[in-house]
Amino acid sequence: MEHGGNGEAMAPLWKIIVVASIAAGVQFGWALQLSLLTPYVQQLGVPHVWASFIWFCGPISGLLVQPTVGYFSDRTTSRFGRRRPFIVVGAGFVAVAVFLIGFAADLGHMAGDSLHASMKPRAVVIFVIGFWILDVANNMLQGPCRALLADLSANNHKRMRVANSFFSFFMAVGNVTGYAVGSVNNLYKFLPFTTTVACDIYCANLKTSFLIDVVVLLVVTITAVTLVKETVVPSPKELPNGDAAPMTPFSKEVTAAFNNLSKPMWLLYLVTALNWIAWFPFLLYDTDWMGADVYGGKAQGTSEEKRVYDLGVHAGALGLMLNAVVLAFSSLLIEPLGKLVGGVKSWWAIVNIILAIGLFCTIPVTRMAEAYRATHGIVPPPANVKGGALSIFAILGIPLSVTFSVPFALASIYSSSAGAGQGLSLGIVNIAIVVPQMIVAAISGKLDEALGAGNLPAFVMGGIAAVVSAVVALFVLPNPPSQASVPVLMAGGGH
Repeated sequence: MEHGGNGEAMAPLWKIIVVASIAAGVQFGWALQLSLLTPYVQQLGVPHVWASFIWFCGPISGLLVQPTVGYFSDRTTSRFGRRRPFIVVGAGFVAVAVFLIGFAADLGHMAGDSLHASMKPRAVVIFVIGFWILDVANNMLQGPCRALLADLSANNHKRMRVANSFFSFFMAVGNVTGYAVGSVNNLYKFLPFTTTVACDIYCANLKTSFLIDVVVLLVVTITAVTLVKETVVPSPKELPNGDAAPMTPFSKEVTAAFNNLSKPMWLLYLVTALNWIAWFPFLLYDTDWMGADVYGGKAQGTSEEKRVYDLGVHAGALGLMLNAVVLAFSSLLIEPLGKLVGGVKSWWAIVNIILAIGLFCTIPVTRMAEAYRATHGIVPPPANVKGGALSIFAILGIPLSVTFSVPFALASIYSSSAGAGQGLSLGIVNIAIVVPQMIVAAISGKLDEALGAGNLPAFVMGGIAAVVSAVVALFVLPNPPSQASVPVLMAGGGH
């Protein structure tokens, strides 16, 4: 049996794959969010400029939930394990959230929304509540899943990188499934009851998609928590008077974690933050860019403008599916490609340049689409323009595979080298992701409105951030410590 860097036995690879497969269920729902929800919330009457603020809930929940869940999962002494209880509860919350999101229009109509009004305030409120719960649930799932993968790797650096690569691979599988489902125009026929007087075909397709997501997530979650057992952590030591030793308060633990961060961890946070400033504009507005900028439609316009916009959104879902296919293959090549270019940090820098080029290429594609509409009216773009847009989606799957795996693998390595708990450490890494998302969500819509250039200003901002991230990753971020340099007494996963 193989042993990790802390002398503990590593779990078999199949167990790591089974746990990593939960990412497919989580990312299925996330793919539906990215491809369908921004256009859907605009159909409920929320203007484009304000749609980005609804996405604040994801970063805020990630800022609060992942460190909190990580802290308590590091210290849980349940007979079911440290991570699995949080994974199961998170999956349950996903089911509740999906019901609220999918049935928001129906529940809003029942509460008094007019079918003829462009703004449906009650449906929007229900949608936002469900959206918040969904993001909280996703954060409850992802943090413990990654921490469990680190636990199963037993502080072996290569196994940690492989585990995170598989997690990224299954995220790609979830993306492919989610975007494929989201691009099917008549999916509602699979569940005819989803079409109601308050829920049109687009709404019914969304509702059906999320119901399928719940089934997928529950299947992979139940399989993982049933087949993969955790080592039960002993109860806290007793004090002389017989009472259990108290846990370090959460606030003190987080403060201590920040105070004790090494320079490599701070630099990792910086590169991660810049990376997500680059990514979030595209992840937020990619399908809206296809519907509004490339296809020239409007979410709130004439019937023809709405039709063209809907065609663009579905083309965007196809682009995201292509992105996910490339992401899946790229995830499995991270380890060999990293070795080929001199290390994972060099590969991270290279793919950030690819990300920047892809974001900058949205400018000529948009201008070509506008020039075509100037002579042909509001019609779908020609094949070369659509092909160019879809190529951008596909190529960006390469840098996305690194974004989904390398920062977390490096964080696991750095934290295990310092003897820190995986749950809290990975939760703190998430802060470097969600704070940039909050910044982008706050300014991107206003920036696009002020410059009057659609989604392009936010994309250009992202491209600049990607270049800076590449420079910092290549010239400032240090290489991770070798396995031999890590003391054996430093236990991975907070053991």
